[in-house]
Amino acid sequence: MAREAPDSPGVSEDGRPYLTYEQFGRRFFEVAVTEERIASAFTSIAGEEFRVGPLASGPGGVAKVCADVKIAEPEITRQVGESITFIVKLPLFIALLVDLKLDRIRYDVDGLVTLPLTVRCAEPLQLRIEVDTPRPRDVFVDVASHNVRGSIIRNLAQVDDEIRRVIAKFVADEVDKPEVRDARLIDVDVELGRAFEGM
Repeated sequence: MAREAPDSPGVSEDGRPYLTYEQFGRRFFEVAVTEERIASAFTSIAGEEFRVGPLASGPGGVAKVCADVKIAEPEITRQVGESITFIVKLPLFIALLVDLKLDRIRYDVDGLVTLPLTVRCAEPLQLRIEVDTPRPRDVFVDVASHNVRGSIIRNLAQVDDEIRRVIAKFVADEVDKPEVRDARLIDVDVELGRAFEGM
């Protein structure tokens, strides 16, 4: 009786084609790490609110900057290639106040933090979702100044740079929290053990 070629594993008794171990591993990988799985890892971050400042900003610390920041639900896209990667976008809603002692100016701010993620395999049998630490350049801030004077003061006080820096650090700290790190790790051997115990 002729043996099946290694790259042609044949079919099962019910007519389903067999997969090679490599094909099964890749298929499992793609099914196990979905947009929904990534979203669950960031559940604790969505809806988080925090205050920035007061920060001394501008030449000689002439301005005091405060901001109330809220993180909205993440937007997630997946790309499947040689590696499986994700882009997580965290929309921000920011109420910004610049205090110049003699004047206080408020701004409505829309922001966005972009987090690239890569899924990797690790010993003994783990799927790890690795996150690039956000930097200020990964934070987009769109400050709506209601007049020319507001724009000038914002630029003078270097408000945008300060806000980006603080938000990037806050998000980096949130992503590094134990509950988020745990959600970014899939211990396959442990999960399989639980599944067999329940049979």
